Amino acid sequence: MTDHTLQTRLLHNDYKFDPATGGVSVPVQHASTYHQSFDEPTKYDYSRSGNPTREALENTIAQLENGTHGFAFASGMAAISTSLMLLSQGDHILISEDVYGGTFRMTHDVLHRFGIQHTFVDMTDLNAVATAIQPNTKVLYIETPSNPLLNITDIQAVVKLAKANDCLTFVDNTFMTPALQRPLDLGADLVLHSATKFIAGHSDVVAGLAVTNNEKLGEQLGFLQNAFGSILGPHDCWLVLRGLKTLHCRLEQSQKTAEKVATFLSRHPAVQNVYFPGFSTHPGHPTHRYQCDGPGAVLSFQLKDEEAVRTFTKRVEVPVFAVSLGAVETILSYPKAMSHASIPKGEREKRGITDGLLRLSVGLEHPEDLLKDFQQALKSLQPQHLFLDGRVRSEVR
Repeated sequence: MTDHTLQTRLLHNDYKFDPATGGVSVPVQHASTYHQSFDEPTKYDYSRSGNPTREALENTIAQLENGTHGFAFASGMAAISTSLMLLSQGDHILISEDVYGGTFRMTHDVLHRFGIQHTFVDMTDLNAVATAIQPNTKVLYIETPSNPLLNITDIQAVVKLAKANDCLTFVDNTFMTPALQRPLDLGADLVLHSATKFIAGHSDVVAGLAVTNNEKLGEQLGFLQNAFGSILGPHDCWLVLRGLKTLHCRLEQSQKTAEKVATFLSRHPAVQNVYFPGFSTHPGHPTHRYQCDGPGAVLSFQLKDEEAVRTFTKRVEVPVFAVSLGAVETILSYPKAMSHASIPKGEREKRGITDGLLRLSVGLEHPEDLLKDFQQALKSLQPQHLFLDGRVRSEVR
């Protein structure tokens, strides 16, 4: 079924039904161990090393990303951390400057303990990337769109730099998913996902995925997955597979609403800036449009300061104010204290993650309900003209 569109392949793939029963849902195999023959090897022996339900998810995500080897992990950070263990002492990794806080923490606080060097760089600046590559650089790690400022990196251009310097390219594809962006098709070596987000999509599972089309890399990552043992359990694998079936329609609806919300926010006087790759004024818009099939459903916006954020979040009613993104419900997050809290204040501010920055992952609510809610919440931040003793005074409540 490779000639079908991704929208159809989400439903009609190698796991369309169970060949043993005809059931149109992948069976959940909870067994931790499997009966074996003394003389003949069996496909499964212990579920850390292989599980039928996990295999279904791993093969499905590999097919959707146009890869050959898929891996399911206990979380997005488990997928990222295990993949970074492909590096060895003395190696160097070049990584997107405004990367997810957990990735920053793993790189900055853990990898250096094993003698693995790193440099954070603005991946949107190809000259800066080329200049930062060192003789011992082994991996160029991209997050595009970046979290939380939605900066866009030209994947193909970075891949060319990587190949010219005998480096691998890893891409965190969490925001886009294979429904909107397929980095392997653009030359990347490894794609990573926090499947907790859009792929599973219902705020009910924590999961990570990795995909490659490189045979050697696939063997190495498979070894590490088994060695570290941070695998995804069978029931969680089933939940992710279920979420995948509605991925396309969820993203279609959410990104349409996201465009409306982003436009509304960009015109509101209490909002200082909106970061959304769907805007033609976004500096990365042409690149994003070339390498993606849509703007995505995540945006960030800037209010005046922390006090404005506090007021807004107390008054807004529809979104969930929480960590995470990519769910059926709209999620409002405060990067400073949530997703990027592990980054020191100076590093956060250098990256543009200020006290007034909010990230919004748009869900499946009716757009008018979201717009009305945002309007009433932002109203409290607008200048109010008060008449005192015959004089006009402008005051922000």
